[in-house]
Amino acid sequence: MQLSNEEEDYNLSLSKFESMLKTNKVLFFDSEEFEEIILHYLDMGKAALAKKALKLALEQHPKSTGLKLVQVEMLVYDDKLELAEKLLNELYAIEPTNEEIYIQKANICSKRDQHEKAVELLKIALKYTDDYADVYNLIGMEYLFMDNLEMAKESFIKCLEEDLEDQSALYNVVYCFEFLDQNQEAITYLNKYIDKNPYSEIAWHQLGRLHYGVKEYENAIRTFDYATLIDDEFLGAFMEKAKAFERLKKYDEAIESYSRTIELDDATSYALLRMGKCYEKLGNKALALKYFNQTVHEDPLLDKGWIAITDFYVRQKNYQKALFYVNKALAIDNQNRLYWKRFATINKQMNFFEEAEFGYRKAVEFGDYGLDTWLFWVDILQFLGEFESAIQTLLQASEYFPEENEIEYRLAGLYFMLTDNTKAKFHLSNALRLNFDNYILLEDLFPVVWAKKMVQNYIAKHKKQ
Repeated sequence: MQLSNEEEDYNLSLSKFESMLKTNKVLFFDSEEFEEIILHYLDMGKAALAKKALKLALEQHPKSTGLKLVQVEMLVYDDKLELAEKLLNELYAIEPTNEEIYIQKANICSKRDQHEKAVELLKIALKYTDDYADVYNLIGMEYLFMDNLEMAKESFIKCLEEDLEDQSALYNVVYCFEFLDQNQEAITYLNKYIDKNPYSEIAWHQLGRLHYGVKEYENAIRTFDYATLIDDEFLGAFMEKAKAFERLKKYDEAIESYSRTIELDDATSYALLRMGKCYEKLGNKALALKYFNQTVHEDPLLDKGWIAITDFYVRQKNYQKALFYVNKALAIDNQNRLYWKRFATINKQMNFFEEAEFGYRKAVEFGDYGLDTWLFWVDILQFLGEFESAIQTLLQASEYFPEENEIEYRLAGLYFMLTDNTKAKFHLSNALRLNFDNYILLEDLFPVVWAKKMVQNYIAKHKKQ
């Protein structure tokens, strides 16, 4: 790779400076060389070296405005805002048309959360600058801090009009459009941008993401293709393209795209998992399992991987294997409600009711408040003859689902079983009011209660009303 003359000079300056530090000889640098050296160390996060360079620089060039502005930047970096401000005011008295002074003043205002004031100062900087793109970008960032996304978007668009290649501004424009729910407008904007800059893989990729967001999967794939043609190692574009193929049920193409991401970088558990799902959809159970196993090997903490293997075996009705894997998952994370619910469901299928009851109880304990989970749990408690526990659980569930007829019918049935007829009738009348036709639940779940004359009469009476 051929270095430009500027880059060569810059590298020479750096190595000259570093050899000077080692030998303790003082060598001369012009002020611009010093500025580049200091900013290089700041960018690298080597603040101590930057300060050393600045000290030497000011000794050699005590009157250089450029170096004093770098000093201001360092002071701001160290949160010494008062000192920085004092120095800026001195510089302003000498050079009131230096745009850097306004930019640094704006930087200080921004640090103090005075974003409106920062924007005013940056607008003054626009009058004196040659680098409009940079200033528009800074204005955009200030508007982002103020949550004014409409103005931020405008600023980033102006920045891109000045410098088509500014990638951070491009990402920010799309972010603003998306945040404002202007997906179609964003698509229109990016199409115009691509007319001017057709080789921007970032623009093609962002356009693809937007098409995907509005469910235009064919268009998304077309634009991701352009992104990967421009940059054949664009991992994100291959990943998104695979997701779009999956949406279109083109599983072979999806697998090909996911495979490409694995060739480009270390396999991610996400790509392995999706490949497993695609192979399962294609009916290739052996390969599906291979990838599910690789997923949990790659990332044992990813619950989706364990769930994929467990559900795979549940669908095959191989409950022994399913239970084996859900137990392995619980050994890694025993507070995961998704694992506990599967543990319960599988045990229920195998007629291990005590274990199933324990599983549902744990699922709820760790935050699964789905109606079906409560009802499965209660039905097992009832099956085990634990009527009191079943009632307590239903009362707890009714706090989440106050007007749910399935809960009310079960409460009525359980209270009848315990011959607490007053409470039973109260809940039965609630249930009949909420959904009359569902009284079949009593017949299914509580045949003994259903056979009672009193219950039949009560339902018949309610029907007449």
